[in-house]
Amino acid sequence: MAFKFESLKVWQEALELADESDLIVQTFPTHELYSLSSQMKRAANSVSLNIVEGSTGLSNKEFKRFLSIANRSALEVIGCLYLAVRRKYIDEEKFKLMYERIEKLVKMIQALINSIND
Repeated sequence: MAFKFESLKVWQEALELADESDLIVQTFPTHELYSLSSQMKRAANSVSLNIVEGSTGLSNKEFKRFLSIANRSALEVIGCLYLAVRRKYIDEEKFKLMYERIEKLVKMIQALINSIND
């Protein structure tokens, strides 16, 4: 693997989140195409993309900053999921599965942040 991020388990999990989020929003009503669907996809994609951007040879402090942004994007996906379940676009079971996946990912990102020395 040529790039640092490719070997990070947290990045691989973030890719899974983006893929799963993409599948979920495909089931949303078409009137959500440019609002909740788009927002959720962008937030989910942002998690992995910020991990990539932060790992590109910047300082440890900058990498931690990008990881923090990735965490906030993951939390944004949770916010989107709450809206989706309230609007009955997804059921409680799908919400729970995604919530647990994101909770695990956020913990992984936070652990990586904590392991990096300034």
